[in-house]
Amino acid sequence: MAATTSILPSILDNDFYKFTMQQCVVNLFPKAKARYQFINRGKHIFPAGFAEALRDAVDAMAALKLTRDEKYYLAATCPYLQPTYLDFLQGYCYDPLEVTIIQEEGNVLVTIEGYWYRTILWEVPLLALISELFYKLHNMHRVDDEKVKSITQDKIKKYNQLNVTVADFGTRRRHSYAVQKLVVETLKEFGGKSFVGSSNVHLAMVNQTKPIGTHAHEWFMFHAAKYGFKMANAMSLQHWVDVYRGDLGIALSDTYTTEVFFTQFDKMFAKLFDGVRHDSSDAIEFAEKTIRHYKSLGIDPLSKTITFSDALNYDKVVKIADYCRGKIGMSFGIGTNLTNDVGLKPMNIVIKLTEACPENEEWIAVVKLSDEKGKYTGNADMIQQAKEVLKID
Repeated sequence: MAATTSILPSILDNDFYKFTMQQCVVNLFPKAKARYQFINRGKHIFPAGFAEALRDAVDAMAALKLTRDEKYYLAATCPYLQPTYLDFLQGYCYDPLEVTIIQEEGNVLVTIEGYWYRTILWEVPLLALISELFYKLHNMHRVDDEKVKSITQDKIKKYNQLNVTVADFGTRRRHSYAVQKLVVETLKEFGGKSFVGSSNVHLAMVNQTKPIGTHAHEWFMFHAAKYGFKMANAMSLQHWVDVYRGDLGIALSDTYTTEVFFTQFDKMFAKLFDGVRHDSSDAIEFAEKTIRHYKSLGIDPLSKTITFSDALNYDKVVKIADYCRGKIGMSFGIGTNLTNDVGLKPMNIVIKLTEACPENEEWIAVVKLSDEKGKYTGNADMIQQAKEVLKID
């Protein structure tokens, strides 16, 4: 029997880049299909009955609908979201039949399949549900609410003293909705100029702060399936510009390594985009490469921004800020360290696009070759093909 009330409070309890990418897919690739797969990187052992609990939670998501107030908020806050897209989102509802959940002893297999414009919204809330239910069904107890607020307050005060800007990027691996809600409320109350927003659209709305995000690796991975590895970066960037016309200008750089990305991030794109996002490899080396690239194009790096988002904590932010200050603009998207610092071991889980079917063509395996070889994802043969085509060692 499915749960009657969703664990999630809103259809906007999701990362902002899912909606910004969804608008692009609706506009440009309405016939494309996608397959995703849950990857248990941390080899976590799931308790008996987990699949049934997750199934109930997923089934209950079918009742989530965009409210009139939420639609007004998006229209007022995000003028680049088209009225036609907001009308589409108002009529959208999750279809639980797109999600398959199987438990094999302590492991759980989760897959998603359907039209890309629909399935694109599943990844983040599914990860959030898996994390929340994992702790709940294992009967693992976190620190109390006051301790959560105290930990968060201490962190944001230190970021204030460091004079850097910080956003909450913690939806996908949060301990629970309740914890992320406390964290964002605390960041808003004590963040001063340092706290600039949340990737979680629902929590950005209720806390009257900015929703943060642009696009994810799957945007580039799909373009590789449709246009080939050599054209993936350029076509992804061009299509983003075609839809957003200068808004949402932080480009993700590491789907097929930063080195390959910069060969196509030419002067036009470097001027059109406000900056780039770092999500893998050594952050200082990435900053050095980025500064060098902008300078080679005759662009002042101080007019651009790097958004750092790779497993950040305070010590990493200090090191990065010390290097970047006075050389290039910087901001920090902090995830698990904010929303799952509750006295328990955070989960290491992801959901990745595995195959794409552009325009009723055949299914094509997709891969990600980040700057850390250990973070490569996808079919081994396709990874090898991508490395050969892109001349990656």
